[in-house]
Amino acid sequence: MSVIYVLLAISICVALVFFLAFIRSVKAGQYDDSYTPSVRMLFEDELVQNEDDVQLKKSKKTNQIKDTNQ
Repeated sequence: MSVIYVLLAISICVALVFFLAFIRSVKAGQYDDSYTPSVRMLFEDELVQNEDDVQLKKSKKTNQIKDTNQ
């Protein structure tokens, strides 16, 4: 039975060591995303074009509705 207590204490110590290593690496910027900002500019044009297309379609629809009402 005493072996279980020893193993439990050791496992908690190991878990704390890994947790502290994780916290340290996060604070040091190990998990910062350095790839996405460099390729984001390649995909922003598509988003802007899609938004422009939606606005263009909306304006065409409102113009058609205005023309049919007159």
